[in-house]
Amino acid sequence: MLNNSIKIGDLTIKNRLVMPPMATAKATDDGQITKQIFDYYHEKSFGGYIGLIITEHSYVNLEGKAGKGQISIADDTNITGLKELTMVIHENGTKVMAQISHAGGAANSETTGKAVYGASAYPMPKTGFIPLEMSLADIHKVIHDFTNAAIRAKQAGFDGVEIHSAHGYLLNQFYSPLTNKRTDEYNAQTLNGRLKLHKEIIKSVRNAVGDNFPIAIRLGACDYMDGGSTLQDSIAAAKLLEHAGVDLLDISGGFCGFVRPDYKEQGYFSEITQAAKAVVNIPVILTGGITEADMAELLLKNGEADLIGVGRAIMKNSLWAKEAITKIG
Repeated sequence: MLNNSIKIGDLTIKNRLVMPPMATAKATDDGQITKQIFDYYHEKSFGGYIGLIITEHSYVNLEGKAGKGQISIADDTNITGLKELTMVIHENGTKVMAQISHAGGAANSETTGKAVYGASAYPMPKTGFIPLEMSLADIHKVIHDFTNAAIRAKQAGFDGVEIHSAHGYLLNQFYSPLTNKRTDEYNAQTLNGRLKLHKEIIKSVRNAVGDNFPIAIRLGACDYMDGGSTLQDSIAAAKLLEHAGVDLLDISGGFCGFVRPDYKEQGYFSEITQAAKAVVNIPVILTGGITEADMAELLLKNGEADLIGVGRAIMKNSLWAKEAITKIG
């Protein structure tokens, strides 16, 4: 199954292998693409053995920059470099989506020179830092900035765009009860409130890019922490996000990050992807510690996902995809 093609909206991916977003921190200080980034993605995509690459998180505005060396998609001046990047990957025979992101309360004012805003003025679980609570005007600006970032991604030749709502970043801060303590319509008392901003961004992006440009969302579906988002939340969220118009669900962790606590088997988040697949009609990506081609194939055959994301194994070994696809045959 790993070698089988699949459709994401109107986009055909030639196989089920995905290289998920992994930060290289190789951009210039102002977020421009560098030769090191070109070389990195050329090496990973060479031969076209990876069906889909989702490039590393790119910030939609300066306030949402997560750290030094991060790629920017916040300005029209970024389009030229991003266009050259998509050309490199396309010439190697691989489809590519851009992940667009806002760090929210996980941003650093020393890096951005800006105040740090989050869903609520409440301590971030990992750092204890307390961001400023976003006003409605701040929220409307974020919707605008995500939308413009998606437009730039399309102009740069990406095959689709992935909205980042995982790993404790801004949209994940709205989704998670750990950090959403709001009392307005974005409050955490209902799942609709927790996903209201997601749905508004998806609607705005869809209106801007049209029906034929795939929109994915990387959902930090479960926090695996007391009081955080749960498996049942993720099942309901999957249905709501499909109804909102996304074409692809990319499942990862919430405030636990890209690993699942005390779980070492390959495919950390398979309980979530399998449950999501049962309630949606759009493809679902499973990532998390998958290092063997045979395991990737087994997870697909067992119906635990539609696509398999392999990150660190490909980061360590640029021939991993070639070896896996050749082995499965």
